[in-house]
Amino acid sequence: MQQEAKIFKALADDTRLRILALLLDVELCVCEIMAALELPQSTISRHLAYLRNSGWVLDRRQGVWMYYRLNNNEHLLVNEIIPLLTNHLAKKSAHTVALKKLRNFQKEQGHQAC
Repeated sequence: MQQEAKIFKALADDTRLRILALLLDVELCVCEIMAALELPQSTISRHLAYLRNSGWVLDRRQGVWMYYRLNNNEHLLVNEIIPLLTNHLAKKSAHTVALKKLRNFQKEQGHQAC
């Protein structure tokens, strides 16, 4: 039950929900998440660490950059919740705005953001 509690507690924060919404379809670098949400690196990194420790995301290092993606292999509960998040979060105007900012950032960087 402790792992289930961690999984649900991670959803109790607006910033973490916004990060999860961005990661629903694609792996992203911290700088891309920063651009999409217009939050400082320290805030994004703190929330990503919380999501990683609760089982929601996986990370990988490429050079000096950290990339994050949803962890849809390890926890059955996470796999069951992801479609609910997709249906609910993708319809929010804040997510639409964040996606637009992300696309603009990627376009400006020539899809080589990091």
